[in-house]
Amino acid sequence: MRILEEMADEVQKGNSDSVEVLVEKALSQDMSAEEILHGGLVEGMNAVSEKFKNNEIFIPEVLISAKAMSRGLEILKPLLAEANVISKGKVVIGTVKGDLHDIGKNIVAMLLQGAGFDVVDLGADVPIEKFVEFVRKERADVVGMSALLTTTMISMKEIIEELRNAGLRENVKVIIGGAPVTESYAAQIQADGYAPDAASAVDLTKRLLNQ
Repeated sequence: MRILEEMADEVQKGNSDSVEVLVEKALSQDMSAEEILHGGLVEGMNAVSEKFKNNEIFIPEVLISAKAMSRGLEILKPLLAEANVISKGKVVIGTVKGDLHDIGKNIVAMLLQGAGFDVVDLGADVPIEKFVEFVRKERADVVGMSALLTTTMISMKEIIEELRNAGLRENVKVIIGGAPVTESYAAQIQADGYAPDAASAVDLTKRLLNQ
């Protein structure tokens, strides 16, 4: 539909005001919140994610588009809840204890939200117990951990061990990322996957949840 294409286009351009106007207009034309979410907002962010992966755009543009998408999402959230629209899955994400870097993690969270996932962002410097607590409380499908320092990477292994001790490991997929993190480290600590960048993290999450 023309209005959804326009909306996706405005998300890519990062025009928050236009996105808001188009979401309201689409609702006034009796389109469902789910249709607007997937056909307009998510479609736009998917294109942004693809361009980011191909180095056609960079972090500042992604952040502006994510902000525009969030503006539209704020209007739709209560309607989606009312309609009991099932999200693609719940992701708990955070930067591990001792590490205050969060730009990469923030972009992963935004792109996951843009792809239709329900994201619980725990922030940076997150203790092991908090990851475990929120995986349990939120019944997370995926937990994403980020580390930018080699000295804090060890926490990732400890979080996986604690999830196992708490009887939660079988029900949650674990993905990790960050500058010093590697595919071989993910295998070593028995994570379910590693993503070198934000767009790949979205692809990995979809793959792990068979979407």
